[in-house]
Amino acid sequence: MSAVCFFGSASDQAPEGALAAARAFGAACAARRWRLVYGGSRKGLMAAAAGAAMAGGGEVVGVMPRRLVDRELADPTITRLHVVDGLAERKQMMADLSDAFVALPGGVGTLDELTEMVTWHDLGVHHKPTFLANIDGFWEPLLAQLAVFRAARMLRPSVEGSLILVDDMDALIEAVDGFLCGRPAADAGRSALG
Repeated sequence: MSAVCFFGSASDQAPEGALAAARAFGAACAARRWRLVYGGSRKGLMAAAAGAAMAGGGEVVGVMPRRLVDRELADPTITRLHVVDGLAERKQMMADLSDAFVALPGGVGTLDELTEMVTWHDLGVHHKPTFLANIDGFWEPLLAQLAVFRAARMLRPSVEGSLILVDDMDALIEAVDGFLCGRPAADAGRSALG
């Protein structure tokens, strides 16, 4: 079974379009028999994705630091919840359990997770792509900043292809499916970095 790590907001105030996208992603994971790995919360986009995957008969694995179990309301209904000591261990475990990463709209935690996975890819820690779902143009400011990095020659060529940009959920599902079926990630979308 392939496993996809999901990054997204734990805010219950997230826009409906982002919540709908998270539900669609969770449902797609269940339908395609992809294990959904995520932060373990029963709030926001995280809950929407996990709930849809569970409702579809999918397997959902959460990873949450001990100090966030009560704050983020760990979801006791998922297949398995790993409680770890800290955020670094959380990201390492999610990376180890996953074949690819998907980022939907989120806040600084989501930004931290997706940029760390791209950095690890660049440093050779792993060779797994991160798919950036630009739902309703949410990530446009980040894409503009990446263009600044590129123009200033502060992105190494090895980063190219590690962050794959898709504009809607159909493209995201197709891109992840293509990668998991053995097609290069760069063929599934366009690089957000190049």
